Amino acid sequence: MGKLPIVEEFYTLQGEGFHTGKAAYFIRIGGCDIACQWCDTKMSWKSEDYPLIEIEKIVENVLKCSAKSVVVTGGEPLSYDLTFLCQCLKNANIETFLETSGCYEISGKWNWICLSPKENFPPFPKNFAKADELKVIISCEKDFSWAEENAQFISKKCKKFLQPEWSQHKKILPKIVDYIKENPSWQLSLQTHKLIGIP
Repeated sequence: MGKLPIVEEFYTLQGEGFHTGKAAYFIRIGGCDIACQWCDTKMSWKSEDYPLIEIEKIVENVLKCSAKSVVVTGGEPLSYDLTFLCQCLKNANIETFLETSGCYEISGKWNWICLSPKENFPPFPKNFAKADELKVIISCEKDFSWAEENAQFISKKCKKFLQPEWSQHKKILPKIVDYIKENPSWQLSLQTHKLIGIP
């Protein structure tokens, strides 16, 4: 409960989704059994490759900078019980944002949950109602159907984003633009951190 395998920690701007452009401290947790073919953080898949860090030390690192919010990502962060991490961050008046595929039940209390479902390991059903943001990665045209399939289960308050898979973004982006114009309940998410060259 008191330690997590940490791939990396860094303070930057949120690059994608609803909170694009906001300053945030990122905590990337190691370990993922989803293994998406196009994953851009494959180095995070094996948790045993990374040191177990005390949660109190992680929070201490956050407080060394001027961050007001933390994004917990992976790997798949819900491979672990994140209750204690959330509690420690909230005790330090830090907002907590989660980036997850949702394939495991959500643990911890979050200010914002971004659910990014993966077809080979679909979300835990109860997680849809907790999502503040549905972000579906689009790498080919069939992914639009996957996006709509998941959108059936979210709450009315949940924001909906389509995001081009980075290695295909030039090819697939025009199709996403056209799709959103035809289906304006969706919005476009871009990986702006990659476009401007920041972590």
